Amino acid sequence: MEKIKISAVSYTNTKPFIYGIQHTAIIDKIELSLDIPADCAQKTIDNKVDIGLIPVAATLNMPYWNIVADYCIGAKGAVNSVFIFSNCDIHSIKRLQLDPESRTSNNLARVLLKNYWKVAPELITNDPEYSNLSDSETAFVQIGDRTFGKKDKYAYAYDLAGEWEKFTGLPFVFAAWIANKPVPQTFVDEFNEALKYGLQHREALFAEIPARADFDIHDYLMNKIDFDLTEEKRKALHLFLEYLKAL
Repeated sequence: MEKIKISAVSYTNTKPFIYGIQHTAIIDKIELSLDIPADCAQKTIDNKVDIGLIPVAATLNMPYWNIVADYCIGAKGAVNSVFIFSNCDIHSIKRLQLDPESRTSNNLARVLLKNYWKVAPELITNDPEYSNLSDSETAFVQIGDRTFGKKDKYAYAYDLAGEWEKFTGLPFVFAAWIANKPVPQTFVDEFNEALKYGLQHREALFAEIPARADFDIHDYLMNKIDFDLTEEKRKALHLFLEYLKAL
């Protein structure tokens, strides 16, 4: 059988999934690539892979998509790795630099700016000065491992999953395992078992991840990231897509 091509995000939050894939028989049935979220999404959109752990906003650019796993990269409340960093209150921001590695988080920021905070700063993409705040009215979106240890370095750090929960009362789904074509149910079942195995062996995974003095990775992977794709998260995912369509 031809191997199924899968792209997964290369951040720390995906390591439990990768551990499960690499330590079960599913690894022999797939071609796995590790990418930043934006590239993971583009590979799935362009049909270069069959399944991607993709930012949910990317589904709006897909003629066909289907969630093929019971697990996701999600959060119930603050996630501690998706932020708007700023030196001024959100209502005083004049410019917002978007994260070049993200789609969903940039769009989540846009949804919250319009509907929750009700402000309209200039949105800047591919800023050569990205993440270097040279003035007090510029802020930036940043996600993933690059945010570790930064929360206390800025006057304001808005956790976007936490702000979404304040706005909607719902959890948030940053990325889901999404196929761009029908996938055999036998493979889906085995794939889910591999992901489950990884989540069940997170304690073993911590022995392979270097500890950081400025960030609690154990708490992050055990408590902050919420991996189960519940019905409440599915509801939040579709609500987010509706907000995106209205931007």
